Amino acid sequence: MASFDWKSVVGAVAPTIGTALGGPLGGMAAQAVVSALGLKAEAKEADIARAVAAATPDQLLAIKQAEIEFAKRMRELDIDLERIAAGDRNSARQREVQTRDWMPRVLALLIIAGFLATVFGVLSGHVEGLKDPIMSTTVGTIIGFVSAKAEQVIAYYFGSSAGSRAKDATIAAGGK
Repeated sequence: MASFDWKSVVGAVAPTIGTALGGPLGGMAAQAVVSALGLKAEAKEADIARAVAAATPDQLLAIKQAEIEFAKRMRELDIDLERIAAGDRNSARQREVQTRDWMPRVLALLIIAGFLATVFGVLSGHVEGLKDPIMSTTVGTIIGFVSAKAEQVIAYYFGSSAGSRAKDATIAAGGK
């Protein structure tokens, strides 16, 4: 289970927490996930990975609700996660300009191609057994994962909208 990337799954469900997990507020973000999953505060990373891998829809909803509370707490503390994330993206872009590395472009192309191939395969009927709840859940999870990765590639090359995320959080909070 050590190879399971639970942070990517959390990032797809709760982008603000996912962003914070990779930075200086990682401990606070991880604690929000631990609490949402009903784990003990001293849970190890392997425990979190197992819990995320086996998360029920209700637990994923709890992580999404923890996302809203986490974002509120960040505003209360006057912590601008978007500024931190923008600085991180900028440093990656500067590295790419300075090193003229072709690998990020190849990986980006593979991720986008993988996303398109996955969606095409499902929509064209190449995936058997979608009436089985386990199979359809698995396929939905895979599509969600590759979709999140494709979104990261698009955000890297074309930017992302903090205003759009704020709008989504407002909608999720019921317009409050």
